[in-house]
Amino acid sequence: MRKESIVSKWKRNVIVLLLGLLLAACSSNKASTSKAGSYSGSVYTVKRGDTLYRISRMTGSSVGALASLNGISAPYTLEIGQKIRVKRSGGSTAKKKTAVAKSAKPRSSSSNTSVAKVAAPPVGARCWRWPASGKIIEPFSSSDGGNKGIDIAGARGQPIYASAAGTVVYVGNQLRGYGNLVMIKHSEDYITAYAHNDTTLVNNGQKVSAGQKIATMGSSGSDLVNLHFQIRYRATALDPQRYLPPQGSRPSC
Repeated sequence: MRKESIVSKWKRNVIVLLLGLLLAACSSNKASTSKAGSYSGSVYTVKRGDTLYRISRMTGSSVGALASLNGISAPYTLEIGQKIRVKRSGGSTAKKKTAVAKSAKPRSSSSNTSVAKVAAPPVGARCWRWPASGKIIEPFSSSDGGNKGIDIAGARGQPIYASAAGTVVYVGNQLRGYGNLVMIKHSEDYITAYAHNDTTLVNNGQKVSAGQKIATMGSSGSDLVNLHFQIRYRATALDPQRYLPPQGSRPSC
């Protein structure tokens, strides 16, 4: 019974994180996030990297309204090329709504489904290792729709390591835009994510040690061979470069 309870708790935490990742609208390719999907009247055509949250920000609609209008249920998975109906108000055009959305004040936390931000933990509160070596081709961004981790370039097959000891809580490719994904839970507060893997070398529920090889670098769900790496603290994305030691060195804590 205890084992079943622990597994159920893991699943609940993973679902929360997956929703957070979806709403973050992260992409490993700047080009794919810089181009907006196309409008046709009151219809929006989904492009690569889109999420319902990102579309809601672009169109001035709430996530709940778009989901209800289009019959989309959580976790709000979208297909490239999918047509999303956008409710029109007062005869305004889609272009006008987009302009209003850009100039509008930020919505309150009750009007969208994104995870509430929490205060970031102090640097050095926990030891982290670099999951892979390579050039940072996309840094962290805290802006809406920004990159909620860092993208590390490398060679296909290059090893990827656990940034800290923990338990694997997700191995799969069901989350669109992340390809083969591994997530490790390090405590009740911390989870790390490793995306676009070529191969995965761990299983759900497996205990891993800091620096253990967990996958190899690839381009699944991406246009480039790279590792997309996230550190989440209570489901809020942190800038990994604030907490990682200098590349090539071990943590001193």
